[in-house]
Amino acid sequence: MNFQGSRRRGEEGIAVVIDFLLSNAHLVLGVGGAAVLGIATLAVKRLIERAGRAAEDEKVKRKMSESWEEMSSVSASPALLKKGLEGVKPVGKAAGQQKAELSQQPLTSSPEVPPKPASKPKRLQQCALTLQERLQQYYHTRAALHPDEVLRARALAVDICAEIQGFLHSRVPDMPLGEMRLGGSLLDDLQVVSADHACLLVPLQLEASLWRLVPGEETLLTHPLHWMIRRVNLEYFPRGLSYWDRYLVGGYLSAEAVVNMFSKAVMESVNWLSISSTLDCRVRPVLGGPDLRLELRPGNEDGAEGGSEPPVFISMLPMLTEEDVVLTAQPELTAPWLNAWHLSLYPWENRRLTQLDAADDGRRRHALKILKAVCRLNPSLRPLGAAPLANLILHLSDSESDWSEISLQVRFRQCVAELIGYLEQGALHSYFKPAVNLLSGLSEDQVDRMGFMLYCAVAEPEILLI
Repeated sequence: MNFQGSRRRGEEGIAVVIDFLLSNAHLVLGVGGAAVLGIATLAVKRLIERAGRAAEDEKVKRKMSESWEEMSSVSASPALLKKGLEGVKPVGKAAGQQKAELSQQPLTSSPEVPPKPASKPKRLQQCALTLQERLQQYYHTRAALHPDEVLRARALAVDICAEIQGFLHSRVPDMPLGEMRLGGSLLDDLQVVSADHACLLVPLQLEASLWRLVPGEETLLTHPLHWMIRRVNLEYFPRGLSYWDRYLVGGYLSAEAVVNMFSKAVMESVNWLSISSTLDCRVRPVLGGPDLRLELRPGNEDGAEGGSEPPVFISMLPMLTEEDVVLTAQPELTAPWLNAWHLSLYPWENRRLTQLDAADDGRRRHALKILKAVCRLNPSLRPLGAAPLANLILHLSDSESDWSEISLQVRFRQCVAELIGYLEQGALHSYFKPAVNLLSGLSEDQVDRMGFMLYCAVAEPEILLI
């Protein structure tokens, strides 16, 4: 009797039953239940097939063993055997004979065997680094700036600041301005990768009895970050008593009008060639954009480049302060509203991070700099600015209190996972202004590319540190 054929027919019958169950399982169990049942039945089916092939596999192994014994008995030359059977491990008597022969040979190194390398290749050493070590290495080699580079950028910014302030005092002495100063990430040690930009704060002085700051929620715009500055008491103090009345639009101080005034008074009027010769660098205004920006390149007025140092961009930022509120004239952030002023949350965020780190000796700012460098150096993550990353860490700090150096890798993984969740929701709310969605400016394509990169980094975070 053909027991093998009957067994195969039995297996086929079981397979037919299994296929019938799988094809109708989704009607009873649903899609998820059908998927689980399919995996389980596939495993049972493979066990049945393995049981049927066990006897045949045993015969094949026995024949292979006998063939190796026959081959080992052939009196062939050692060179041919080594050439023909290299990399194959024989079994049976031949293996025993070879083992006995090798045990009788003296333990001396053969001249043909290459010496063992003394150290592992550099790439293997890098692969052996833990994520904690990689993060520290990435911080020191990619994120953190060299002190000399920071000093150079700060010195250039301070020199430009002195030149602009001196020019304004001589050109428009009646303009009520406060002391211009350096601000932003370069001053607060939060700039990463390269010290290539700085910010000059130009404080405007307003009469408290003539002007009132109107929060964004109280305006027709109803945007928490779009504030307005209203001219008040016009019946008692008519228009013209304040220097800034000339930049009124509809009863409000226009941020765009103020920016246009500084563009004409500074960017288009200063003799930048003369200043270039004084500072030993090429200074030129970047015209045509909505912001007030200067480009400084190493060199001289003759056009000769000075080495390979990158250019430094310095932005002038007109601003107003009242207690802890800081409003900046940035039409690129408040467009299309000409009169709106931008409420800067950067001072609040930086102050909060500093306070938290000082309270528990944490490394939140350290982690922020790593995340900023990762996003800046990765093309897919580049649209993600500093503000969402800072708020990400602030939100995570409410639930996680351990931000010590030894827990840096855990927090880094958490930041990646949290960021994926925010991208899926399409919203990352501001820590201080929950009504503000910090991801609203991203396109759908940008979100998809960032999400794909971060999903890959969940299993292998090291891909973000390349």
